[in-house]
Amino acid sequence: MNNTKYVFVTGGVTSSLGKGIIAASLAKLLQERGYSVTIQKLDPYINIDPGTLNPYEHGECYVTDDGAETDLDLGHYERFLNIPTSQANNVTTGRIYQSVINKERKGEFLGKTVQVIPHITDEIKNRVQILGNTGDFDIVITEIGGTVGDIESLPYIEAVRQLQWDLGEDNAVVIHLTLVPYLAAAGELKTKPTQHSVKMLMQSGVSPDVLVCRSEHEISDDIKRKLALFCNVKKQNVIQSLDAETIYDVPNLMFKEGLDYVVLDKLRLSTRKQPKLTAWNRFLERHKNPTSTIEIGLVGKYVELHDSYKSITEAFIHAGAANKTKVNVRWIHSEELTPENAIKQLEGVDGVLVAPGFGDRGIEGKIAAVQYVRENNIPFLGICLGMQMAVIEFSRNVLNLKDANSTEMNSKVTHPVINLMEEQKGVTDKGGTMRLGAWDCQLAQDSKVFEAYKKELISERHRHRYEYNNEYKEQLEAAGMKTAGINPKTGLVEIVEIPTHPWFVGVQYHPEYKSTVLNPHPLFVSFIKAALKQSKK
Repeated sequence: MNNTKYVFVTGGVTSSLGKGIIAASLAKLLQERGYSVTIQKLDPYINIDPGTLNPYEHGECYVTDDGAETDLDLGHYERFLNIPTSQANNVTTGRIYQSVINKERKGEFLGKTVQVIPHITDEIKNRVQILGNTGDFDIVITEIGGTVGDIESLPYIEAVRQLQWDLGEDNAVVIHLTLVPYLAAAGELKTKPTQHSVKMLMQSGVSPDVLVCRSEHEISDDIKRKLALFCNVKKQNVIQSLDAETIYDVPNLMFKEGLDYVVLDKLRLSTRKQPKLTAWNRFLERHKNPTSTIEIGLVGKYVELHDSYKSITEAFIHAGAANKTKVNVRWIHSEELTPENAIKQLEGVDGVLVAPGFGDRGIEGKIAAVQYVRENNIPFLGICLGMQMAVIEFSRNVLNLKDANSTEMNSKVTHPVINLMEEQKGVTDKGGTMRLGAWDCQLAQDSKVFEAYKKELISERHRHRYEYNNEYKEQLEAAGMKTAGINPKTGLVEIVEIPTHPWFVGVQYHPEYKSTVLNPHPLFVSFIKAALKQSKK
């Protein structure tokens, strides 16, 4: 019999307390203790996946190797654990209902009335156990999105109640992440919101085994005793989680608090092997003690919500630490950038990253940014749409094809240097229909990217519809825009470079998705190194 253990992480009082970071930190500690761990996220929204969501709604959409468009928390899981996630690691209410309705249409329920209990909850339980049933993991951590008390979360909480019963004693543990606010007027921490949150959870038949209390102030023993008494939790299982200098401090803070110990104790698993976190702390040491500082201009159209570019900013942190450099980001809204104000907006930056995106809003600003860095020899990295903007800018200003554009922005353009993929032309649905997931890329040996990767064949994750138009390849290369990477199966151009420029690289894929604490992405490391060189001029 499969003896995978399960940890459920719920949230109370308010959203954005950091369930994903707590789940990832616990997983990191358990991994360091020698256990095989994975984390999944259950999202209560009715979208099938976040692929069609505006980044302002939900932050970035994170893509896995198998092409799943997922919640940005999966990025945290991969960055902390250094192991890839998959479609099975992210489940939404939309996907659950879609699956149940499809089964009903096929007659799989034998004429029964289809209801939330047992049909929806059974589907949730099946999804929770998919990863555990592979036999690859000792422990599966399941983070439940939203907040206890939300109407959308009720079926998930009910599924947890049933699973605790199904799995039996010592095989499941519930962690409730909650807020202990500090009232300045009273000069004290207040436990009542947590008490109410736990009471609401218990009304659904689930009693938490561990309380993780987010707070801006130290939680005294008296308060821990009070919470333990009112919430039916052992005092040693009341864990404080104070605001940290960086999310990467949280595994050390949770180890100090004993979170991994109390979880393993409840699951009756050995606590003999202690987490060392050697490589992790080496990264933290470099991150916190930089010898240099640089500024990178990030040009995008969702810059008001920094979570829209979460994987990029985290990749900057990893690559910065690898170069012992602090990377400051100058957020530049592409809609506010013009050829006239480009100098003012970009002056003094040591490098520019033109970010991914969709649609025509703000693209002229991105093109103006590319022209500025190309003409002023400033290190440049263009990702996905950013790479396409580099091709358009070069076509307009070097090849003199003044109306060069992408058919995404202008379907009747005379010079479609970026064009819709052939297999996309009949597609009308928006969700899950792009070129998604990991694709191979063959690198040219005499290129900046080959220097960075130090290998010829790479695999990177994609999320786009439009491609570099090979009909213009000969002209672009003759004028000095080199093709540095090609998909070996399709012949599609994945990477462009300008060899006469100090560091000018555009990639059709998303390198940021693969950057982790223990494996900073080589392209980001190389880009930051070039920007560091630029800063010393």
